[in-house]
Amino acid sequence: QVQLVESGGGLVQTGGSLRLSCTASGSIFSTMGWYRQAPGKQRELVATITGIHRENYADFVKGRFTISRDNAKNTVYLQMNSLKPEDTAVYLCNAEALGGDYWGPGTQVTVSS
Repeated sequence: QVQLVESGGGLVQTGGSLRLSCTASGSIFSTMGWYRQAPGKQRELVATITGIHRENYADFVKGRFTISRDNAKNTVYLQMNSLKPEDTAVYLCNAEALGGDYWGPGTQVTVSS
């Protein structure tokens, strides 16, 4: 059974940093990534990374966020720097596997002004 477990969210002031982690189990995963959803808004892509570490970022996080992964641990990370109040959202981990597309429950990130 596939399971994704996220950690690292929390409350931070504007300009601060957080590091999110997501560990996946139960399958072999190709692309892994992070999405976010703010209240009243649609879910949006933040960043993805392939099994060969090819990275892709949404324009609104370029230069501030960095995605990385440890294939041996099936873990993907999101280092978030220079956080802004508009980054406040639930951040959800996503992992693609042969059986389909899987999501974690999400971790709340709140940036105070």
